[in-house]
Amino acid sequence: MVTVNDAVLIRTAAQAWLAEDPDPDTRAELQALLDSGAEADAELADRFAGTLEFGTAGLRGAVGAGSNRMNRVVVIRAAAGLAAYLKANGLTDGPVLIGYDARHKSDVFAQDTAAVIRGAGLDAVLLDRPTPTPVVAFGIRHLKAVAGVVVTASHNPPQDNGYKVYLGDGSQIVPPADSEIAAAIEAVGALASVPRGDDWQTAGDDLLDAYLDRIATLVPADAPRELNVAYTPLHGVGRLLVEAAVARAGFTAPSVVASQADPDPDFPTVSFPNPEEPGAIDAALELARSVGADIAVANDPDADRCAVAVPDPAAAGGWRMLRGDELGALLGEFLLSSRPSGVAACSIVSSSLLGKIAAAYDVAYTDTLTGFKWIGRVPDLVFGYEEALGYCVDPSAVKDKDGISTLIRVLQLAAEAKAAGRTLLDLLDDLAKKYGLHATDQLAVRVEDLNLITAAMERLRATPPTQLGTHTVDRTEDLSQGTESLPPTDGLRYTLSDGARVVVRPSGTEPKIKCYLEVVIPVADDDVSAARQQATTELAAIKQALATAAGI
Repeated sequence: MVTVNDAVLIRTAAQAWLAEDPDPDTRAELQALLDSGAEADAELADRFAGTLEFGTAGLRGAVGAGSNRMNRVVVIRAAAGLAAYLKANGLTDGPVLIGYDARHKSDVFAQDTAAVIRGAGLDAVLLDRPTPTPVVAFGIRHLKAVAGVVVTASHNPPQDNGYKVYLGDGSQIVPPADSEIAAAIEAVGALASVPRGDDWQTAGDDLLDAYLDRIATLVPADAPRELNVAYTPLHGVGRLLVEAAVARAGFTAPSVVASQADPDPDFPTVSFPNPEEPGAIDAALELARSVGADIAVANDPDADRCAVAVPDPAAAGGWRMLRGDELGALLGEFLLSSRPSGVAACSIVSSSLLGKIAAAYDVAYTDTLTGFKWIGRVPDLVFGYEEALGYCVDPSAVKDKDGISTLIRVLQLAAEAKAAGRTLLDLLDDLAKKYGLHATDQLAVRVEDLNLITAAMERLRATPPTQLGTHTVDRTEDLSQGTESLPPTDGLRYTLSDGARVVVRPSGTEPKIKCYLEVVIPVADDDVSAARQQATTELAAIKQALATAAGI
């Protein structure tokens, strides 16, 4: 219930916003709400309930009028704050590279950013077309930029957009840069006082060619390449670069889901444009079945993630999608078996298997907090991944997850397996026999009221579980206190008996609480099937017990 006094204050803020807003679309939207009378008070209260927070994920929220939405006012202020931060830290000897996806207003937000950067006296390079996020991560170092911005909401719902910031090392911002940029944004005065220029540079074919040339070097000339591939970009910006990368790497062109081939900010064929979500890649699987594909691959809308599905007679419909941890283990074994000099890394919510693979090949290993803002900055990184379908397979070129170079590596691995008369499922069985079956699952609950997430975390902290399913809880860590190797984060980690583990945390980008589960089952007499059945039973028991303990 919005009180009369609150309504007056909110409407005063909205009128002030309206006077500054340079966007006729959001001005009209806000004016319509103001004209609606008291029935719009709750909506106005939500739109002006604070300011969209700038953090390590940059900005992300629904597009619309108001300080608590993504719009031109918020973006101009964010760009001005970023420019002030760069100048205050002497980071001016190079351009700011700006890219954008095909979501609503992405091109406008990118142009506003370029204008503000130029107005601040810094050089700006704006990509001349909607482009996958990893192109910017690559381009920052390629162009010796001091920072990069990508206007994208990645795999969020259609109504959202976002603002991701990189510094000159090509990796995403982490504390304290995020809070320092946020403070600089807060210090921005009236919007009319923010200087803007229109003489930015553009980048296009030259940068894309350099990125594609780099990807083409990943696959040796004598590697097998016979493979029938089905592909979907999920209405995102990945298709053209994927097709070009596949051609340059020497593979046959993939069959593409026609209904999802071109960018569409409304994502009309999927309820949620995230390949992790149930049903998101159904069209790709249907295409794969119809063309007799060996493998189906998908990118999320900004093409920094890669999903893989393979034929499986035991699965419904004859196909199943590999879990992020399964693909991470396959790529880890593939890339670390050459014993590269450097460090392998994955996030604390990913499987523990990568650490064992690294040890088998005498490669150093570390785990990090969730997100590629942490994985990408691991010194001497040779391979990194997170279970949410993010993989860094060429860190010397892209210090971030890259769904396009990952796709090429996956095709290389699958083609080599096919040439040997084997499949990716066979390779997964090999890993289970060698290291034990590492089975993972997730309990994720989406909420409308964020207080439910806070309550669940408080409940688990107040009454830590001592038993989860058939496993005793041997150790409980409150990650908000930090550890010897990890900075503080809002999360809980449970070490269970027999190598099992659970991590619980609020999502950083979505209104979800996420619980990550893993069990490790020894494979007796090479019977991987029996181990999988046992793992399924144990994971289900852990999931049920955890849901009860958290009250979700």
